[in-house]
Amino acid sequence: MARLPKALRSVRVRLLVIALLPMLVLLPILLGSTVWRWSGKVDAILVNKVTGDLTIADQYLGQLIETSGERLDAIARSVDLQEALQTGSPDDFLAGKRADLGFDFLRITRDGNWPVVQSALGGQWQSRIDVFDAQTLATLSPELADRAAIPLVPTRGAVPTDRSVETRGLVIHSAAPVTLPDGTRAALVGGLLLNRNLDFIDTINALVYRDESLPQGSQGTATLFLDDVRISTNVRLFENVRALGTRVSAEVRAQVLGEGRVWLDSAFVVNDWYISAYEPIFDSFGAPVGMLYVGFLETPFTEAKRNSIIILGVAFLLIALTSVPVFLRWAGRIFRPLEGMTRTIDRVESGDLSARNPPVEADGEIAQVARHFDSLLDGLEQRDRELREWGETLEQRVADRTRDLREAHQQLEQTTERLIISEKLAAVGEITASVAHEINNPVAVIQGNLDLARSNLGEAGHKADEEFRLIDDQVYRIGVIVSKLLHFARPEEYSGADRLVDPSQVLHDCLVLTRHQVQTAGITCTAQTASTSPVRISRTELQQVIVNLILNAVHAMPEGGTLHVSTTEEDGEIILTVQDTGKGIDPATLARIFDPFFTTKQAQGTGLGLSISRQIVSRAGGQITAQSTLGAGSRFTVRLPVEKI
Repeated sequence: MARLPKALRSVRVRLLVIALLPMLVLLPILLGSTVWRWSGKVDAILVNKVTGDLTIADQYLGQLIETSGERLDAIARSVDLQEALQTGSPDDFLAGKRADLGFDFLRITRDGNWPVVQSALGGQWQSRIDVFDAQTLATLSPELADRAAIPLVPTRGAVPTDRSVETRGLVIHSAAPVTLPDGTRAALVGGLLLNRNLDFIDTINALVYRDESLPQGSQGTATLFLDDVRISTNVRLFENVRALGTRVSAEVRAQVLGEGRVWLDSAFVVNDWYISAYEPIFDSFGAPVGMLYVGFLETPFTEAKRNSIIILGVAFLLIALTSVPVFLRWAGRIFRPLEGMTRTIDRVESGDLSARNPPVEADGEIAQVARHFDSLLDGLEQRDRELREWGETLEQRVADRTRDLREAHQQLEQTTERLIISEKLAAVGEITASVAHEINNPVAVIQGNLDLARSNLGEAGHKADEEFRLIDDQVYRIGVIVSKLLHFARPEEYSGADRLVDPSQVLHDCLVLTRHQVQTAGITCTAQTASTSPVRISRTELQQVIVNLILNAVHAMPEGGTLHVSTTEEDGEIILTVQDTGKGIDPATLARIFDPFFTTKQAQGTGLGLSISRQIVSRAGGQITAQSTLGAGSRFTVRLPVEKI
């Protein structure tokens, strides 16, 4: 390898080269990368701004939809509407309200083809965006069909179409429940047509792009699309002509309507490039039917970036022409390699093992020392990195093993608990079935001998009719108990005698059955029965559930208190409530009260009462829940579906 001339190997020359390289090579690269990153950040800021603009527009549209539904619900609940329905003249009333609230149509219907109407018929008001075809609009009002019709304008970059006019209408569709004089439920339906609704789109534009919110030369725009057609916009096709009927580009349409994703980027809008934000609009069926757009002209920002780059380039040239002579003079006096080594040592001592000396030429003692020092630092950094990686790996393995052990322990506890419960249920079921079978035999003998005694005594046996009747009752009671035992042992073989019963009447019977326990405990009992509809369940099983809940409440109030029981009807369900003012149940116990064999009464209880009650209620298609507050009492709620007759 040829050696450099002595002049080029001198420290002075090398210092001059090192001094000039950053200014003439590295600085332009750094400046270029900085300008590139700055341009990217400006673009990101513009996208963030248009994202915020879209959020404001979306919130306004959502608020308008919500407000329409709330206003319609207020009319549906009003006394004036009920009076108009009673007098048979709701049309005049609705016409006046439609004009006052700015609706394009307002009517009462029972047709539940639309989800919003179905929701209203179900008792809940709803307001959404829907698309009405020309026939539906004409049925509501010929003027609406005419207003909705928008001729399509050929648009560059749009998806080809054979249509020449958009006849459908984008409507804010609201519905609220209303009760007719005959007691049936209908829906009060209203709507606001957004086609050609320039006040709506101008309001959005005014909210999003206030005065001085954009630089001079730029302008903000807002548009509402039905499918890909502009049906309401402040974008201008010509000086005073709005771009109604123009269509969005195929690329935007594919992303927003095809994929349901928001567009945040530059886009060609009618006749110029805009920083644009499009979001899909979904109808009440969940399908994308249109788009909401906001954006502002991109040209002023592009020009500003170009001017900034030109200014930076000129400034760099001026700085370079001024600074190079100064650097040339300083480079002859500064021993940069030695200073670099000093700085490197300081950084290493402060803990920065990645610190290295600046690159130097291959010749000279200083360069050799610097390279040797760098190699030592490389070895030190490599060992430090290996130690750190080994430590992190060890910590991760310990954490993984600890987590695996914890999960295995939890699974073992859960499996053990389920196994114990299953074994208890199997054992109790087997014992119960055996006991019930053994009781049936002597009961049958008693019943047979009782019938034989009654037959042999004849007329003389009438004197003991009352005693015979009591024996019959007790034999029947034993039979019922045996049936219950078998029902618990093999519930799948005993579905119960389901029939229609009145929960309110059953509740009154249960209060009579438990009156002695309630009065003995010094408890004040209040009852409220507001339901009249029947439910399909075995009367004895429902009695078993209610009595169990009442006796549990009595046990929870050993020193007296208040017991409140009630039945109400709501949304097709009978709600039976048993509430006490006892000591309450702590959260840990409340989570397990319906588990088989779980009891807080120790030897006084089996832990099957609430478990069997939940089984009975579930089989009837209902559910039983519990709420409790320590020191304030508990509330058990049984929900059963109303049986329609």
